[in-house]
Amino acid sequence: MKISQAVGVAALAAGTAVSQSRDDDLSTAEQEVKQLVAAIERKAFAELGNRDKTFGCTAENIVYRQEYGDLSKDQRLDYIKAVQCLMSLPANTPSDYAPGAKSRYDDFVVTHINHTLDAHYTGNFMAWHRWFIYTYETALRDECGYQGYQPYWDWPKYAPAPQDSPIFNGDPYSLGGNGAWDPDLPASVVTLPEGVTGDPFTLPGGSLAGGSPPNPRADGLGYNPRRLRRDVGPAIGERYANWTTVWDLLRKPNITEYRFLSEGGFNNGEIGPHGGGHYMINGDPGGDLWVSPAEPTFFVHHGNMDRMWTLWQAIDPENRTVLLDEGPYGHTTWNNEPPSPLTTMDDVINIGWAGPPTTMREMMSTTSGPLCYFYK
Repeated sequence: MKISQAVGVAALAAGTAVSQSRDDDLSTAEQEVKQLVAAIERKAFAELGNRDKTFGCTAENIVYRQEYGDLSKDQRLDYIKAVQCLMSLPANTPSDYAPGAKSRYDDFVVTHINHTLDAHYTGNFMAWHRWFIYTYETALRDECGYQGYQPYWDWPKYAPAPQDSPIFNGDPYSLGGNGAWDPDLPASVVTLPEGVTGDPFTLPGGSLAGGSPPNPRADGLGYNPRRLRRDVGPAIGERYANWTTVWDLLRKPNITEYRFLSEGGFNNGEIGPHGGGHYMINGDPGGDLWVSPAEPTFFVHHGNMDRMWTLWQAIDPENRTVLLDEGPYGHTTWNNEPPSPLTTMDDVINIGWAGPPTTMREMMSTTSGPLCYFYK
């Protein structure tokens, strides 16, 4: 089955179904995704090109986030050094509030722990994480001199063997590998002892929250030093973050259906590509919902989460960058438990000591408001 790029985008923008044969030919799905993404990008770039200087974000000043594997080796090293720099700076979080927060990087871990229940399975999930990632990118640039922008992890590109990808292969330009097998840890979990070849990090944020041993404080904010553990492999990604999943995601006609696939089916046991990316990393802290940003690859994973939403919005920006009654983003509590109001454009997004607050309205587009970036 093939569809033209123009027809595919037009049909999606109109909210109509695009017929497709639902086969398992992932090579075909890959071709369809790449064609559709290219069409979406052209549409977005054309719209930017039509803007004059009265717009804050134009074709002249927009910046682009790239896939990690598309960065040069020098660019990857620059990113790694900036992350290491953030891990070496003092925390903004008061030590009497979170004794485990030792670095500027840890500010982001504390924030995620504190907002896990109001920023997941809620109407602000995607917008909250968009601001979280943007603030992290800004800290890398403004506080650590990083010249690039936050890279993303294109899940299906590496789904058959993520452990061999430029992100996880353990070479000096990667974000670390699986490391050596540790027979004292649970089955199928690997460990990265401090100083192992290919591990550029020493788990700074891992001084917080759960893991083994457990955190000394019930709120997860105590000091809890331990080794980074991963279990990167193909099983989860091939099921939940493959080309067919991405193709289906971009074809969703409204935000309710988009969220149901992207975040997982809430109570039906499906984890979607959001959970799929986290559990492709797995281990500790990557497999812990609360403290997952302590795993440095969290940010390339959520970079792609934001990319998918950005592409989906760019198909029909007039209707997909606002909150519509017929397609609400959701409630303000986890899966609406306890019952809560629907998210509104004026709701405040708070990220604690990681950075300043913003609003849903300001996060509904990456090419307006305070944001001016896209993906390539």
